[in-house]
Amino acid sequence: MGDADQPTASSSPETANGTLETPKYSTKPVSTLPQLHRFITGHNASGQAIVHSHNDFLWNPLDNDQLAFSVPYTTSSFPADLNNDADITEHHRVMNSGNLGLVHPKGTVLRCVDFAPGYACGMHRTQSLDYGIVLEGEVEMVLDSGETYSLKRGDVAVQRATQHQWVNKSATEWARMMFVLQDCQMLYVNGKEMGEDLGTNSGLPPSGN
Repeated sequence: MGDADQPTASSSPETANGTLETPKYSTKPVSTLPQLHRFITGHNASGQAIVHSHNDFLWNPLDNDQLAFSVPYTTSSFPADLNNDADITEHHRVMNSGNLGLVHPKGTVLRCVDFAPGYACGMHRTQSLDYGIVLEGEVEMVLDSGETYSLKRGDVAVQRATQHQWVNKSATEWARMMFVLQDCQMLYVNGKEMGEDLGTNSGLPPSGN
């Protein structure tokens, strides 16, 4: 059983080379890593648990196919409203809007990211509390203070609105991470506003939070 996640509208974010590009979506990973699948649960009329829908991930290739995003789910409020499948309806609306940035204002984003061998994303910061889990490969977390840490499969990074960069340390193998991004209140450090900074190659519009 599937559902209507295929985007029907799209934004035109500015890419790393400064051009505007309409996002394209693929039903297969850009990387050599396995395809992933999403299972959404719900209830039948008797209140028993069922699988509402299940789908392959949809992938959005970015930065000359060196990076790929997939967004299995979003929420637009906290706590989320599950009554009458309101959260599912809202997720479809968000995905079809084409305006989703890295963070969804007042909500959450579940995003899977594939990194090509040797790929380094731009240094960036989001106004959010993020949980990043390495699923495949080894990824270096680089902070703007100069600190660097290597994260291996199963390791978790808790990003608290900090400037950071992800680097796939392998010269031959793709890496994969799963992120949960949660909107947060504006952070101030010694009176300085630590707002969103998308860097050079996020491939997405501003989050607007």
